[in-house]
Amino acid sequence: MEITWKLARVFAVLILLSSTHPASAADVVVNVETPMPPPAWAVMQRDLLRENLTACREFFDKYFDERGYLMCVERWGGDDGPDDAIENCNDWPILHALGASDEILKMYKHAWEGHLRQFTEAKTVEVPFARDGMYYKEFPVTMDWVHNGEGLTVFDLQGLGDPNDNAFRQRVRRFAGFYLNEDPGAQNYDPRHKIIRSLFNGSRGPLMRKATGLDWAGDPIEVKGRFKPRHGEDTYEQMLEHFQDYNDIVGDHPQNMGATSLALNAYMLSHEPKYKEWLLEYVDAWRERTLRNDGIIPTNIGLNGKIGGETDGKWYGGVYGWGFSVRNPANGQLAHRNTHGLGITGFGNALLLTGDQKYVDVWRDMIKAINAQVKTINGKKMYPRMYGDNGWYNYGPSPYAQGAQEIYYWSMLPEDRERLGSNAWLNYLDGKDPTYPVRALQADFAAIRRKVEGMRNDDTTPDTRLSDDPMPFNPCSVNSLISQMLGGIHPGHRGAPLHCRLRYFDPIKRRAGVPDSVAALVEKLSADQTTVTLINTSQSQPRDVVVQGGAYGEHQCESIVIDGIATDINAPSFTVRLAPGSGTKIIINMQRYANQPTMLFPWDQASLK
Repeated sequence: MEITWKLARVFAVLILLSSTHPASAADVVVNVETPMPPPAWAVMQRDLLRENLTACREFFDKYFDERGYLMCVERWGGDDGPDDAIENCNDWPILHALGASDEILKMYKHAWEGHLRQFTEAKTVEVPFARDGMYYKEFPVTMDWVHNGEGLTVFDLQGLGDPNDNAFRQRVRRFAGFYLNEDPGAQNYDPRHKIIRSLFNGSRGPLMRKATGLDWAGDPIEVKGRFKPRHGEDTYEQMLEHFQDYNDIVGDHPQNMGATSLALNAYMLSHEPKYKEWLLEYVDAWRERTLRNDGIIPTNIGLNGKIGGETDGKWYGGVYGWGFSVRNPANGQLAHRNTHGLGITGFGNALLLTGDQKYVDVWRDMIKAINAQVKTINGKKMYPRMYGDNGWYNYGPSPYAQGAQEIYYWSMLPEDRERLGSNAWLNYLDGKDPTYPVRALQADFAAIRRKVEGMRNDDTTPDTRLSDDPMPFNPCSVNSLISQMLGGIHPGHRGAPLHCRLRYFDPIKRRAGVPDSVAALVEKLSADQTTVTLINTSQSQPRDVVVQGGAYGEHQCESIVIDGIATDINAPSFTVRLAPGSGTKIIINMQRYANQPTMLFPWDQASLK
């Protein structure tokens, strides 16, 4: 029988080395030999990985010393505290996990180890709970999860590319244990009422009194003529005034759900049931409170477990609550500081563990409930953001949409897409903006250039530099790479995990990220399908790349389609062998959230079966 041209091409493209039910990346190998001249986006992706590394190297050499210490004035506080110091390496773990050189891994690990030593040694004089060290047991002594989450962002994402580091694994367990009450000195959680007992919590436990401006602002410091605080204060007195109303911290707040990322990491490393059970117990309690509160997540849960229990029954009370509007001393204007939105991290973590869309539904329903409070003011529809003693306030012209992107990404429902309106990346995925990939990559190149220029013009010295001063110059720019290569959304800088449709691994070097010369472009996403183009830009050397469903193997790759020919996969990952100068478009049929998430690399995941 004569073999048609199409079938001959398929035989050249696909070679299956599989058992009846493949279980790991090694079970299915897809050979690609179709020539593909490198498109602009592929060349730019490879260049962007290199340019990020070069710029980060210069940044590291300027601001960190040989110990890995940030060269700055070490302070405790909500303006310029320890969390800001390590935030200067934000996105570096993601850059490594995308495929940048191991040099970036070595730099941020050196900075992280130095950071832990530096702020364990750093002590306050007047702030009572940090007099013996701002960090204890390598963790903030007690602080809110606006700042705890920021300071843990680099650590929480280290597992993407370096899950087998022994110190990392020990810390993951220790940090999670602070919230499972495994440390006698850190009884942060009340298992009876299923609450974290204070807005301030950490390795020395919860702060069970009203907070003061000193607790938040840190020790007195010379300001004018020496520092330029990023919050605009001219004096230390203004720094105290900034926090003078940040008092009602006792009881639980949605932002404490940031602590669930610690349990998630511990579970993804060990798969010990206790971490999953605690996480779901705590998040389920928040879901139930939200449903009882007419679909709006409350911002204070009392020590008795009741909504508003520490704020005279006001569900909207407390620091960073729905009614938390304070005067900004730098400009005299009213500032609305409601951080309930940080709670979405907990619901996303529960979704990763269960695949249950009820954790998405609760937030979507809250968006709808808030926007139902729309008013017509001066002939225009206006939507609220805050709630106080007199009801909803702080109206604006755009609908409330806190967490709307995450909701759509997790659900992939058309109604959730409509809520986002015009979005350059989503428009591209909808087939409406073919020039998006190159434009987005160009924007990241421009960001690197702008930040390097700012860094080189920065004339601060270590004794006139606060920990957050270098942050605007951190050149790491990965937004376009996350969306294009991974089909993912940026996790932000509050300690959330990475949510993405695909990840890549180099089976030859045994590391995370695309191998040298490989580029990837996710072109379409749906609830059960992902379309990606993979290309080897090297014209002389073959490349093997493992493609995994999800950041943590949570998505099951059921089958793939190349040139109309379907092939069963039935595994979280598969291997693509790219001949020199070759590339192809792959349609991956997937079942999302079908697998328990893991930090194990694909070739190690057989141990989970």
